[in-house]
Amino acid sequence: MTKQILVGSIPIGGGAPVTIQSMTNTKTEDVEATVSQIRRLSSAGCEIVRVAVPNLLAAKAIGAIKEQVALPVVADIHFDYRLALEAVAAGADKIRINPGNIGDALRVKAVANACAQRGIPIRIGVNGGSLEKHILANHGGVTSDALVESAFGHIALLNRYDFDEICVSLKSSSVPVTVAAYRKMQEQSTYPLHLGVTEAGTIRMGTIKSAVGIGDTIRVTLTADPVDEIYVARDILKAVGLRKDGPELIACPTCGRTNIDLIPLAQEVEQRLKSVEKSITVAVMGCVVNGPGEASAADVGIAGGDGVGLLFRKGEIIKRVPQEELINALMELIDTLQ
Repeated sequence: MTKQILVGSIPIGGGAPVTIQSMTNTKTEDVEATVSQIRRLSSAGCEIVRVAVPNLLAAKAIGAIKEQVALPVVADIHFDYRLALEAVAAGADKIRINPGNIGDALRVKAVANACAQRGIPIRIGVNGGSLEKHILANHGGVTSDALVESAFGHIALLNRYDFDEICVSLKSSSVPVTVAAYRKMQEQSTYPLHLGVTEAGTIRMGTIKSAVGIGDTIRVTLTADPVDEIYVARDILKAVGLRKDGPELIACPTCGRTNIDLIPLAQEVEQRLKSVEKSITVAVMGCVVNGPGEASAADVGIAGGDGVGLLFRKGEIIKRVPQEELINALMELIDTLQ
């Protein structure tokens, strides 16, 4: 089991539930836009949010952002240690850096001391695209061993100044390299792991790549609205049995017995369920022949028919409903569930 750190009030590692996080794509210094996006992420189920800090204005904005949002805020820092110090002073709940690229030992010490004084953890973010030249040369390119070696080098820098509240990420756009690196890291240390395949792509491929591995905290990276990252992360955790918060949708693949346009029906139900917080299983089935029977484990469901469908609960038919009223009838039934 990994050790546990706290990001604000959210525990990571040490047996805590896997946390879901994302990163804003607004200009952080645009406080209004950033707060608006964070609130949308929070409503979707995000538990930790990261913001880019490329300049002093962005670092200083963290204080104003935190006054208006409930989520812990992570400051993403590259190269300039002064931005890390400013973000800490502004109230960031966690700092994401590569200790090896923020300057000499005194600068690393300054960041470690500032974080220690405020009880703020540091995420060491190792990325295949920015590995040290000597490590790339030693390993012949971006490999799992190269990522792990880089991570331990950064850990040693922080440990030199008695700082050990560390979370580690080892990211590559290659799924096999990423998974292998995390497995090796888990075997060689007890630091909590932030997992996410970097540059995973659009929703289709990004979802597939992101589903192959889960750490103590997960960030699905998609070339899409960050809110979509949260929905995908939640669904991945539900699918592997690590989460049971909110509804789970099951739907049949359709066949020759289907007399309803099931795909848009299922998509609309999925959209409507985003506002439901009950931990239930909802079925959308294509026919009345065996739909309720196949989905008998679902809490509630609908089965399409030829103009008339079925509304059912735990496999038991409640009533027949005109096809155009199926979804509304389903949502009304969900409202009655405890």
